[in-house]
Amino acid sequence: MSTVSRRDFLKFSMSCLAVAGVSTVLTGCNPFTGPQALSPVVFSHGVASGDASQTAVILWTRALPAVASQASVTVGWQLATDPAFTNLVRSGQVSTSADKDFTVKIDVQQLGAGKHYYYRFVAADGESRVGQTRTLPAEGLAPWKLAVFSCSNYPAGYFHVYREACKRQDLDAVVHLGDYIYEYPADGYATEYAERLGRTLAPDNATETISLTDYRKRYALYRTDPDLQELHATLPWYLVWDDHEISNDTWHSGAENHQPETEGDFFVRRAAAVQAYYEWLPIRPPMGEESIQIYRSFQCGDLASLHLLDTRLIARDQQLDYKDFVDPQSGAFATDAFRQAMGAERALLGAEQLQWLSGQLDASTAKWQLLGQQVLMAKMHLPAELLAVTDYSTLPAKLQDLTAAKQRVLLAQQQGQDPEPTDLARVSQLMPYNLDAWDGYPREREQLFATAKMLNKPLVVLAGDTHNAWHSVLSDQHGELVGVEFATASVSSPGIEKYLSIAPEQAAGLAAAFQLLIPDLQWCNVHQRGFMMLDISAAQVQCQWQFVEDVLTEDYRLGTAHQASFTG
Repeated sequence: MSTVSRRDFLKFSMSCLAVAGVSTVLTGCNPFTGPQALSPVVFSHGVASGDASQTAVILWTRALPAVASQASVTVGWQLATDPAFTNLVRSGQVSTSADKDFTVKIDVQQLGAGKHYYYRFVAADGESRVGQTRTLPAEGLAPWKLAVFSCSNYPAGYFHVYREACKRQDLDAVVHLGDYIYEYPADGYATEYAERLGRTLAPDNATETISLTDYRKRYALYRTDPDLQELHATLPWYLVWDDHEISNDTWHSGAENHQPETEGDFFVRRAAAVQAYYEWLPIRPPMGEESIQIYRSFQCGDLASLHLLDTRLIARDQQLDYKDFVDPQSGAFATDAFRQAMGAERALLGAEQLQWLSGQLDASTAKWQLLGQQVLMAKMHLPAELLAVTDYSTLPAKLQDLTAAKQRVLLAQQQGQDPEPTDLARVSQLMPYNLDAWDGYPREREQLFATAKMLNKPLVVLAGDTHNAWHSVLSDQHGELVGVEFATASVSSPGIEKYLSIAPEQAAGLAAAFQLLIPDLQWCNVHQRGFMMLDISAAQVQCQWQFVEDVLTEDYRLGTAHQASFTG
């Protein structure tokens, strides 16, 4: 760690005074008080940038006091157009304290559009590493290249996919669709290999995250990962939460993994989770850091609008559950009651957010409308008899049987013949397999699709959450196409292959069966971890799914990539 040079001191002496989380502009500068005002700190968790617009960007670091008894610290920051910081554009001074977990966020304003910048933080006894960021172009159709991630579970495996993105020289930004952390305890979900991998939870953070201290420590652990630190320092990020930043299967007033009797008031827990999220991630909350409103839009010139949505905290009604419609005595499924519940007015985005999104779509003049959100929007409807399977060891045979029936139906239809009625009934009686996704909120999905059609704005939907990779068309209730969905595999969380105990050699067959049996599904990968790279141009949105073979070994190989395009 180098010391502050005389050149740095002279630059700082002309800088502006800032405070954590407050916007900085080119006017109203206060004189820098000198190097004695800077505190000795440890930049323990790297640097990050995010929510870059045409004229502003958030810069982030954590500045832990070198002297443990210090209640607050002061550091400097610099933004330049070159890595040597000879062309200094902006600089300032910022204080932080234990009240913010010693995190620092600077909202640097009045920057040039479409510019590449370097930034760093400076303490009394040294500097942070140098980070890179860039603002969005104000106009034009220059290509925009994004890396898209979801579901990064520290104990479940190495973050190799972050490392792979760092190797790319052509990326402009990162989009993270949620589950940046997981709330589970040390013996919880996907922790069975943690000890062998050296990725266990700290003893003082080994229980489920409930308090503000719990969530802060969990972020601190995740941010020690070198691949995550590297990707944060390399590119600006655009983030939105899913459920595990709070608790599994969160809805507006509770969560599947929250028990009020033993874990207290859900809203107290939610407030703690949101505070830690805002502290630790380089985002600009549109309604301030006291609000759970996180949805916001970014404009990349005339090329694309990126609308980041919330499908968890603000308005989501509690998820339906198939088991609630099964008679405990007879085992009969209450079909009429289920259909009535599915047809009810149930919110996922909620009226206010949906109205905001409609306004954003209407106002946007960009070529492409990207929705960055959490759960699958496409219809993932499977033959109903598959949902009755309880012994997953029988699933491969059941899928093979249904696949054969679907092939017979298709062949008969191609030949102008009537399919065998039993075959047709088996493959036509479809039900959604995941009621936590948009499939559990079909009326609101149709409202969104109707808006997109009315505005003639085809949607490019980005999704995560499932831990597997999916490419689907988006069709409304009339069978008309309204867009496409590209869904990313997880960074490290296990997917369907684990839940269904599918051996690797069976994975291709399972994927092929899904593609045949689910009408809107075009392709899927159900057994590998990975991320997506979006290459957005005036002509098309091209998605490439990149996979890694193993997240349980430090040495790994890349899996076979897959590519798809959307031309509107």
